[in-house]
Order: sequence, then structure tokens, then C-alpha cells
Amino acid sequence: MSELSVRRVLVVTNPHSGSGRGDGVAEAVLGELGARGVEVTRVRAPSADESVAQVRTALAGDDRPDAVLCVGGDGLMNVLLAAVAHSGVPLGLVPAGTGNDLARELGIPTDDPRAAVDIALRGHTRLLDLGRIESTATAPMWFATVVGTGFDARVTLRANRMRYPRGPLRYTAAAVVELMRGYTLPFRIEMSGLAPGALDNPPDSHVVVLTDAVMAPIGNTRTYGGGMLVCPEARADDGYLDITVVGAMSRLELARLLPALSAGKRIDHPATQRYRARRITVSARDGHATADGEPAGMLPVTAQAMPGALTVLVP
Repeated sequence: MSELSVRRVLVVTNPHSGSGRGDGVAEAVLGELGARGVEVTRVRAPSADESVAQVRTALAGDDRPDAVLCVGGDGLMNVLLAAVAHSGVPLGLVPAGTGNDLARELGIPTDDPRAAVDIALRGHTRLLDLGRIESTATAPMWFATVVGTGFDARVTLRANRMRYPRGPLRYTAAAVVELMRGYTLPFRIEMSGLAPGALDNPPDSHVVVLTDAVMAPIGNTRTYGGGMLVCPEARADDGYLDITVVGAMSRLELARLLPALSAGKRIDHPATQRYRARRITVSARDGHATADGEPAGMLPVTAQAMPGALTVLVP
């Protein structure tokens, strides 16, 4: 990590983050920055595309900011990756969303905006890997935390449409509904650039796994959905992506597993297998995908590790 002097900040906000608490957090952040004499430019665009365009314009200028401050959740963070990846301008996080998983991973408080601002202004930077998704159904997109594929993606998409309950319990409620539907798919998982020791194969080898499974989340970091520990060994700076394959199991077994997952406990069910590779393709007919909790089309998707693509501000 290194230090950076932060005097000019581009603040990007989303009034819809955290079921509408985004605006309140944003005002607190702007007040805190003003009290500290920081020069602020605010982006509050009506669409994701316009937010990205405005941030790109700001970063391309002669007086580009010292940092971009994301006041929102993982969804807004995901949008901003298109502008800040490989830019060298650090991204700071002030959590105001439902899950806030990247902030949790980095040790940024999720319930104290002023403390989060203090972390950003102290200017300790760290390089993180990102993932890059390619799909026939959607345009390429970045992700910083986890790609959901299968049941978990369906749960996330349903949770995003729900207004109640608020917070991580929304994912639990959505999972109960989705559990009543079919939840096992025939997965084809293709991995290349395997990490040393993975599957007892030589490093960088190519492997295909065919299996019936509930889901196969791909993690650059360890959690999604507000702390669900789906890829417990994932590290955001090792040049690899982790994948956890949750194999076929009964509805009762899955119903027992979900509360532990929601509570942030490590899952070591016999039907679960974990792998690590630089490039992972997941295919399953009629399977959905999400990235950082945002829609990412239908399977198949290919996720590629992009080492050192993001500079972040951390404690």
C-alpha cells in the first residue's frame, strides 16, 4: 500500500442505494468533505451509462480528481468499474447499499459514513484484481466481488425486485421463494490457467467439469449478498478467480444450508467442490448470471481474472 494526498474528489451518488438511504448518506458525505476543505465535484446522473460517461470525462481532463468516491452499494460500484478500471485514479467507498460486500472485504465501515470518508482522505491505496465477464447475451462487464450462476443468481435477481424485507434478510426471503421452483441445473464448467495444486493437475492446465449443481459462484472476493461466505479462500490480489460448485442436493438439504450461508458461515457440505483458475467458463441451459449483484444475462459466461486492474482506498 502507498499514501496519496486527496484534495480533489469526484463524488458519485445513487439516491436509490440501500432502499433510498443513498441521498441521506450522500448529504452527510458532502458536508463532511466541505468541512475538511476538499474540492468536490458531484455526479448524480439519471442512468448508469450517463454516470460512466461523466466519470470518464472527469478522469480524462487535465484537472482530474485525486480520487473517485462511490456513495452507494455494490451496484453503483459495479457501474463505476467501467470508468475507473486501469485508470490509476483510486476508488473510495462510502457504503450506502444493501450488501456492501466490497466494502466489507476491504474493512471499510458499512454503518459510519464519516469513518468511511476519513479512510478515503487518508489516502492509503491498494491494487486489487478485477474480473472481466464475456457473454453472448450481454456486453462485456467488470466485477469486483462475485459472479452468481444458477440458483444464487435467480435469488439475487428476485431480491433486487423486492421492497421488503430490507437488508440481507431480503436475500433469505428471495431464496425461500426460489427454493419452491426447480433449482438444479446440468453445469459445464471449463477452467484454464489452474492454480498450483488445483485438481492435482499441472499449473495452467485446462480442465472441464460436468456436473449437476445448484449453483457455481465465481469469486474475486469471498462474499456476496451482504456477507454470504461463498468463496472463503478467494483473494482479490492473487491473479486468480475462485469457483465454488454446490452440487445437486435435496430441497431439505439446501433449506438447511441456506441459513448458515446467510449467517456468513463457511459451507463444507460434501456436495461442494472448490477450484481456482485464471479463466472460468460456466454453462447451463436456462441459467441466469449476476455480477456484483447486478444482472449479467444468461449462461454461458466466461470470467477472466484481470490482475491489478483497480486502485482502491483502504484503511
